Amino acid sequence: MSRGFDPVEFGIRYGFLLLMAGLIVGFSVAQPAFMSARSAVFIFQSVAITGILALGVTATLVVGGFDLSIGAVATSSMMLAAYAQVIWQLGAIEAVALCLLMGAAVGYINGVLIVKMRVPDLLATLGMMFLLMGLQRIPTEGNSISTGMALPDGSNATGTFSPSFLMLGRHRLDVVIENLLPLSVVFLIAIAVLIWIFLEMTRHGRIMYAIGSNDRAAALAGIDVNGYRILAYVISGTLASFGGILLAARLGRGDVASGNNLLLDAVAAALIGFAVLGAAKPNAFGTAIGALFVGILLQGLTMLNAPYYTQDFIKGAVLVIALVFTFALSGRRGRARH
Repeated sequence: MSRGFDPVEFGIRYGFLLLMAGLIVGFSVAQPAFMSARSAVFIFQSVAITGILALGVTATLVVGGFDLSIGAVATSSMMLAAYAQVIWQLGAIEAVALCLLMGAAVGYINGVLIVKMRVPDLLATLGMMFLLMGLQRIPTEGNSISTGMALPDGSNATGTFSPSFLMLGRHRLDVVIENLLPLSVVFLIAIAVLIWIFLEMTRHGRIMYAIGSNDRAAALAGIDVNGYRILAYVISGTLASFGGILLAARLGRGDVASGNNLLLDAVAAALIGFAVLGAAKPNAFGTAIGALFVGILLQGLTMLNAPYYTQDFIKGAVLVIALVFTFALSGRRGRARH
């Protein structure tokens, strides 16, 4: 027998999506150019790297962990990609492979520190964040990496970025309009779909959710809890390094000042994902929507000429409201069922 319309249930499931739709309508009325195809593509491009990092964070949240090192991994990957091509004069394939291996290695070390050494995840990944932030500056004495730069030994860098590498961050596909869809957006969509399939539709993904829900029960059921936790951090590190590759390809240099907001934006996207469709849990679809929401919010504020120093405040307010809204209503739903 149907219970009829339940406003609490409706709010939990669709409240956030309605909020996002309201933002789109509001920004479009205030600034009609917001609804243009170019504006939409700019939003997607601006959140592509953040979204990829956020999907990595989601993998660690699923197993009850958290990765604070993703921003540092991404910037280290960006610097390594630049160093490999400009200083070592390696090709695009070698540079990409080195960065992905570095990200996977950092993720593995984080996982081992957490599950073998029993270091709390926040402390382990925070320590790794500071380690990488310092390490990436040592080879160039804190300077950005670009062709012709002066090296510490007095010589000049003669290597250049491979055109095929730069294509990863700059190439646009013809979709309705010529040169409309950035390749980085295609990567984001593909990775989001793969992570969603892995977490929601495979045995391994269900096991990871079980570990995050009750790791002791999972261990008693014969699940390799430590192995899956390490895997989550390897996924996070690898995706963060790929985000750094795209950032290096977009900028065409290794900029030590870039990527400062990657961690906060990625974490915000992953946590906002809890509010999408009332999931109240980490999930790939919600994370992708959360990244898109952040992009819509920032693009709209920028087009309305909102002061840049208000953007972090607004992002934080939206995150707090989304989480309070989600978990408060979820608590009411749980009490109602009992």
